[in-house]
Amino acid sequence: MPRYRLTLEYDGRPYAGFQAQDGLPTVQGVVETAVTAFCGQTVRIAAAGRTDSGVHATGQVAHVDLDKAWPASTVMNALNAHMVREGVAVLACEAVPDDWHARFSATGRRYLYRILNRPGRPALERGKVWHVRRPLDVAAMQAGADHLIGHHDFTTFRDLACQSKSPEKTLDVARVSAVGEEVHLVFEARSFLHRQVRSMTGTLVEVGLGRWSPDDVKTALEARDRTACGPVSPSDGLYLTGVAYDP
Repeated sequence: MPRYRLTLEYDGRPYAGFQAQDGLPTVQGVVETAVTAFCGQTVRIAAAGRTDSGVHATGQVAHVDLDKAWPASTVMNALNAHMVREGVAVLACEAVPDDWHARFSATGRRYLYRILNRPGRPALERGKVWHVRRPLDVAAMQAGADHLIGHHDFTTFRDLACQSKSPEKTLDVARVSAVGEEVHLVFEARSFLHRQVRSMTGTLVEVGLGRWSPDDVKTALEARDRTACGPVSPSDGLYLTGVAYDP
C-alpha cells in the first residue's frame, strides 16, 4: 500500500485542533475528507504533532496510505483542490517507504511563538499573534529561557491532561529575538509535553514584563510543580514550523 508524506500548512483558528473529533471541525478531518473525495478511500492519517485548537502550522508533517500508487504531484494537487475552501493546504507531497512514520520517525520538532509587542491591537494579524501592549525586555526573556535549555523534568510546564509517560524532555533550542514590532520565541526539541511551549512562553513573558526575574524561571523549573508555572499563553501566536527526520 503506497504511503505518502504530506507537508501541511494551516490556519488553526477555525479548527478544534489537529486531531479528529466527532462533531467538531479539525485539520485531520479536513484532510481525510479530501482524500475520500479524491480517491474514494476512507483513511486515517497520522501526523508529527497533534496541535491544539487555534494553533497554526507552516510545516506540519503527516502521512497517508493509499490503495493506488498515484504520482505525488497528483495527490498534492487533488487534495488542495478538495480543500480550496478550507484553511488547510498541502505544501509538498512525496512517496515514502511503508515503514516511515510521520510521528515515530521524527527526530525533532520546531515551534515559533509570535508576540505582537506594541500598544495598538492587531487587525490583519488578529488570531495569529499574541498581543502584548507593554514593552518586553527581550534580553531578560532570553536569560530566563537559557535556564530551560537541556534535559530537565518539565513537570512545571506540563499540562495536567498531558498523556506523556515521562515529564523529562531535552530542550535543544530556546531563542528569543525582536523582529520589528514582534518578539519571536523559537523552541526545538525531539518532542514536547502537552502545552509545554505555551507554558514556557507565558512564563517568559512574565520575565519580559518585569514581574519575574530570569532566575525565577530556574526556580519554577526546579519546583517540578504545575502551580509554579506562569500564565499559559494563548494559542493564537503558536506555529509548528518544522519537523526533522533522519535522511
